[in-house]
Amino acid sequence: MPRSVEELIALLDLEAIEDNLFRGRQPDTSLQRVFGGQVAAHALVAAARTVEPRYVVHSLHSYFLRPGDTSVPIVYDVDSVRDGRSFATRRVLARQHGRPIFQMSANFHVPEEGLDHQDVMPDAPPPEDCTDLIQIGGRAGGDSDAWEREWAALQVRYVGDSRPGGLLEDPSVPARARLWIRVNGRLPDEPLQHIAAFTYASDMTLLGASLVPHGVHISAPDIQAASLDHTIWFHRPFRADEWWLYDQHSPSASGGRGLAIARVFAQDGRLVASVAQEGLIRRVSERRP
Repeated sequence: MPRSVEELIALLDLEAIEDNLFRGRQPDTSLQRVFGGQVAAHALVAAARTVEPRYVVHSLHSYFLRPGDTSVPIVYDVDSVRDGRSFATRRVLARQHGRPIFQMSANFHVPEEGLDHQDVMPDAPPPEDCTDLIQIGGRAGGDSDAWEREWAALQVRYVGDSRPGGLLEDPSVPARARLWIRVNGRLPDEPLQHIAAFTYASDMTLLGASLVPHGVHISAPDIQAASLDHTIWFHRPFRADEWWLYDQHSPSASGGRGLAIARVFAQDGRLVASVAQEGLIRRVSERRP
């Protein structure tokens, strides 16, 4: 995975093969399957490359269809569904070995003035006062060196979760987790680079919120975890290389699946995005044939 902001920028760039057809390269990684945030960010960049610059993405809805192969590039085929005066829509199908592995619908909007309100940002200590997620992984028996090799392009600070001693108790929301995240370095000012980098990072911790009440970690050997779908709504412009608070909660887990929803706040309190994801959280002992 990218170990610096420069490697992340290079990874999120795509090769144009033909009109509406792009190819994304693979990073050097020890992961057994392609990271979901990578293919989602690639698909978003591919879609954005086919719309006029006046359009800005406001939402994406995606499904992970098959595990991606980390040894070969991914091809992204963009369908230009609609170009209107205010909105444009694109469908993206990602393929490897001739088979679809991921699909996305992305909608773009010409920025305009309108009614404005938002949720209030929850109280959280500043990121400088929170523990680096790498250190937490080491204390929990994980391989902190491997974590740093794979995710060094991102900085993550753990605020807390809903287990005893963590966030303020709220029995009505038993599964919560909050983190500060940013790209570990300065990105160019191009808005698409920030949106793509955020999309990349948004898949890293979200599903873990659904496991908080059950006392297990997303990387536990007895848990089979995988993203099934991923949705983002972009509300306001922000920089992915400045700290943003990932306020996550899981309203439900059942039938081997967990749903996680998150509000994303910039440090100045603006609600800049909302994210939702359902994923597989199956105990290995419960795995079906």
